[in-house]
Amino acid sequence: MNVKTAYVRPALIVALGLVVGLGLLGYLVGNAALAIKEYDRSVTVKGLSEREFPADVVLWPIRIVAADNDLTQLYNKLESDVLTIQTFLNRQGLSPDSITVAPPAVVDKLAQQYGGGAEIPFRYSATQTLTVYSYDVEGARRTMSEMSTLGKQGIVFSQDDYRGSVQYLFLRLNEVKPAMVEEATTNARSVAEKFAEDSQSRLGKIKRASQGQFSITDRDANTPYIKKVRVVSTVEYYLSD
Repeated sequence: MNVKTAYVRPALIVALGLVVGLGLLGYLVGNAALAIKEYDRSVTVKGLSEREFPADVVLWPIRIVAADNDLTQLYNKLESDVLTIQTFLNRQGLSPDSITVAPPAVVDKLAQQYGGGAEIPFRYSATQTLTVYSYDVEGARRTMSEMSTLGKQGIVFSQDDYRGSVQYLFLRLNEVKPAMVEEATTNARSVAEKFAEDSQSRLGKIKRASQGQFSITDRDANTPYIKKVRVVSTVEYYLSD
C-alpha cells in the first residue's frame, strides 16, 4: 500500500459516513415534519349549555301618589297609606325587614306655575315608594295579585311602569357554573367526535379552550320570574389519521 492509498481510504470512509448521516438526518427531519404537520391538524367546535331556574330574589317597588291643598293633610295621608301597606304586606307573610320606605317627594304646583290663570285642583302632589326586597319570590307574587284590595281602601298607586317595574334576580350563578361548563364541554366533544368520524380522523387532546360569558335572561315576557341561563364554550381539539 502506497502513501496515496493510505490517505484515500479514510477519506472515502468519512465521506460515506457523511452521506449516510445526512440521509438519516433527512429521513428523521422529514418524519418529524410530517408528525408536526399531522399533530397540528385541529378542529374547533362550540358546546352549549342552557338551563332554566326560578329567580332567587324579587325587587318590587310600590309607588303611591296623593294630592291635597293642605300640606299637613297630605303628609298624614301618605303616612297612613304607608302604614296600611306595611301591615298588609306583613300579613301576607313578607318580613318587615324586607320592606324599605323612601322619603316622600312633594311638588308645589303653584310654585311651579308660570303665567296663565289655569286653576289647580290640588296645590300639592306627592309620591312615595316602598320597596320590597325578598327571597320569598312566590310569596311576593301572590301578594301582588291581592294589591287591588288596598285600592278599595283609597290608596292610589302610580301607573309609572318604568319606575314601578318589578325585577327578578338570579344570584346562584356561581353554584350552577361548574355543572353547566362541564355540560357545554361534553356537548362540544360530541360535536368534535362526529366531525372526526366523518373526516375519518381520530380526535386527540384539547389544544385550547375558552369559556364564553354566562347570560341570564327572562324565559319570556310573561314569566320574568323564570330565568334562562346560557353559556357557550369554544374548544379546539387535535386531529390525527
